[in-house]
Amino acid sequence: MTVIRRLALEAGDAIMDVYESADMGVEAKADDSPVTRADLAADRVISDGLRAAFPDIALVTEEQAATHAETADRFLIVDPLDGTKEFVQRRGDFTVNIALVENGVPVRGVVFAPAKGRLFYTDADGRSVEETGALHKDVAGDLAPLSVSSPDGALRVVASKSHRDQATDDYIARYDVADLVSAGSSLKFCLVAAGEADLYPRLGRTMEWDTAAGDAVLRGAGGRMVRFEDHAAFTYGKPGYENPFFIAAAPGVELKPA
Repeated sequence: MTVIRRLALEAGDAIMDVYESADMGVEAKADDSPVTRADLAADRVISDGLRAAFPDIALVTEEQAATHAETADRFLIVDPLDGTKEFVQRRGDFTVNIALVENGVPVRGVVFAPAKGRLFYTDADGRSVEETGALHKDVAGDLAPLSVSSPDGALRVVASKSHRDQATDDYIARYDVADLVSAGSSLKFCLVAAGEADLYPRLGRTMEWDTAAGDAVLRGAGGRMVRFEDHAAFTYGKPGYENPFFIAAAPGVELKPA
């Protein structure tokens, strides 16, 4: 955790250098999703650091297609810049994501939102914390333990800012909702983990690198992640690393059927 925390902060510096520049170097990937100089710079920082520190652990990272063919029971998975659309529009809701998966479960993870100065991660025992104050690369600051909410009544729901659709709105409408917040990237998991939201449904395409780190933080705070269609356990290491629809929630939320 010491290593991946430091690499997330270093990647955040590389991202903010581009964020504050005039030219983000935006290009379109094969699936028409955007990629910028920041995605690639952050990926170099993280992947080089992880390979040097953990040469015997398989690495899967969004920006290196060759790694998508990896198959292992234990692997590191990285999204160097989650929320590229938010980044390009300079809206701040983007994150660095690094996770360790063992036997289908994300057991450790870090989520860093450099534009917001929010850093969430699991500690050495797998419990989730948010680090507050000045963020130094080599020394951790003050740590606030994270714990999911215990909802009693109307729910606080968080949904995607860039990918929300009518199907998601229709599903959310089945709950008694006290507040609905739109947020980008894996920050949505962290809001549930921190008890700032109760429910996050995602009825859209995602990849494991989009969710693993946030899922680890959520689980380390007592939350749960399930498949949307049947509420079965959500697992990682799937062929192609593509996710089904899912629901992330505090345990006290009574989930509606698909």
